[in-house]
Amino acid sequence: MKFEDGRFVTYEFSQLDELELAYAITVHKSQGSEYPAVIIPMSQGPRMLMNRNILYTAVTRARKCVCLVGEEEIFRLMADNVSESKRYSSLTDRIEEIRHIEDFGQ
Repeated sequence: MKFEDGRFVTYEFSQLDELELAYAITVHKSQGSEYPAVIIPMSQGPRMLMNRNILYTAVTRARKCVCLVGEEEIFRLMADNVSESKRYSSLTDRIEEIRHIEDFGQ
């Protein structure tokens, strides 16, 4: 197994039963769900995702235990960043098209 810092660890076949399978999901995929415990890595990421709303969503997924692991400065940066990224969709254009079609039909 190769770790993020470049270290390699080799397991013997006889040790495989000592490994425990674990899963990780993104904050976005976790929205609307709760988990008994949540571990949140505090590391640099895309600027538009480094904001208070994402941090709040991540922390509130935990029912009993939340553990923030990593750089305290990243936590401060996210907690202080109240900006929201603007979503660009064509929803307004689509609604206008429907209104135009409905007006045309009357």
